[in-house]
Amino acid sequence: MTPTPLLDALVPLVADLARDLPERERYRRLLETLRVVLPSDAAALLRLDGDSLVPLAVDGLSDDTLGRRFRAADHPRLAALLDGNGPVHFAPDCGLPDPYDGLVDGAGPHLEVHDCMGCVLRVGERPWGVLTLDALDPSRFSPADHPTLQAFASLAEATVRVAERMDQLALRAEGFRVAAGPRPLIGQGVMFRALQKEIALLGTSELTVLIGGETGVGKELVANAIHAASGRAGRPLISLNCAALPDTLVESELFGHVRGAFTGAVTDRRGKFELADGGTLFLDEVGELPLAAQAKLLRVLQSGQLQRLGSDREPKVDVRLIAATNRDLAEEVRAGRFRADLYHRLSVYPLRVPPLRERGRDVLLISGAFLEENRARLGLGGLRLGADAQAALLAHPWPGNVRELEHTIARCALRALGRHAQRPRILTLTAEDLALAGITAAPSESAPDLPTVEPAPLREATDQFQRRHIEAALQRHGGNRAAAARALGMDRANLARLVRRLEAPPPTASTESDTER
Repeated sequence: MTPTPLLDALVPLVADLARDLPERERYRRLLETLRVVLPSDAAALLRLDGDSLVPLAVDGLSDDTLGRRFRAADHPRLAALLDGNGPVHFAPDCGLPDPYDGLVDGAGPHLEVHDCMGCVLRVGERPWGVLTLDALDPSRFSPADHPTLQAFASLAEATVRVAERMDQLALRAEGFRVAAGPRPLIGQGVMFRALQKEIALLGTSELTVLIGGETGVGKELVANAIHAASGRAGRPLISLNCAALPDTLVESELFGHVRGAFTGAVTDRRGKFELADGGTLFLDEVGELPLAAQAKLLRVLQSGQLQRLGSDREPKVDVRLIAATNRDLAEEVRAGRFRADLYHRLSVYPLRVPPLRERGRDVLLISGAFLEENRARLGLGGLRLGADAQAALLAHPWPGNVRELEHTIARCALRALGRHAQRPRILTLTAEDLALAGITAAPSESAPDLPTVEPAPLREATDQFQRRHIEAALQRHGGNRAAAARALGMDRANLARLVRRLEAPPPTASTESDTER
């Protein structure tokens, strides 16, 4: 019997079930095949996480889609897919808003999706997520496609089970504990994946962690992730911002006080250490602690015993400590502003969170999360980035990191909306709306001037941007191609091939020596 085109397309996927593939590659192949079996302009695989659907893989949708979280309650089409028992086709004249309006690549001026179809995926008896297909042609899909999509959904469910099983086995083989619950950290680049691996590793230990990184990189999110990955995940995570407290209240906040210990102490009060007993205590901006409080903190870390202000009792507590700082604490020790013994107690496992400018295209994924938040806040059908806005986001050095990006997207969306006499259903943000020109990194960061986008044919402009972006990364890392590739979120070999394709200038001496090494 002659194989059918459908069978020809599905055979490689069936073979993939027995192969050890990275999760992203497995899902990419799945969607790529889906678009062959059922021709469309875009396909996506989304996992149900709490009350939201989180994209795991997309094909034909903008990069920032991967950073978005689609609350089912805000997206009736996705909610209908989750509630369905099989394929669901939304007619072109369906009045329900489409979550992908404005996100399909190459849509040109036609931002709205005209035809879409999808199917719930189940693992066991519970909905695991959904598979979606979208087309700009209003007559692309028909009820005749339902059996094909249903058959493909069964293969997709098997793929999901295999991917999750492989992931669990890999983590267990390395001694990692799989963390449950939502994953607020967003990214796919090399540096982000390395950070995730360290977080998983720390989840298996009780070591004190000192998280370092610039302001706004997400140190508190990393602390939350470490706690969620640990055996203490079911116990409290208590946070204290040391920089927000007057010196006179630091000890009371950390260790508590008894009634009458000082003016205004009208009742007994437990401190953060007691509240975190059995769980984790996160001290943000620990470098701001006054020296007197540092000495008492050191005593608690050494003995596990604390003393409330005004009390003679010394109860014992079981607390895992995670601290964070944007200061160079080693330099603070040399300057006499931080105790050396406390520094060594805190930095049992130092963990650096990379700045946003080193994370390559992760900036677009993180932007997607903020775009979706602002879309819902502003009551828009869609909020998207234009091509020039994406290039501007990638070129900016982000001295304020993720916090700066969050505020930039919110400000930009409001500014762009204000320029319209009538509220649009889909709002496209441009580089002009972002208004990033002229904002540079702080002098201490020594960030180079990064390129601006000049009017040119799309391919030429893209090549020009990539060329300058690569040159800037090489300059920032002293010509070290391996470090530049990590910052750009790509493999070193891929960077070398891209440099050759773009006919970049010959490598500097430092680059050549790095290649020889």
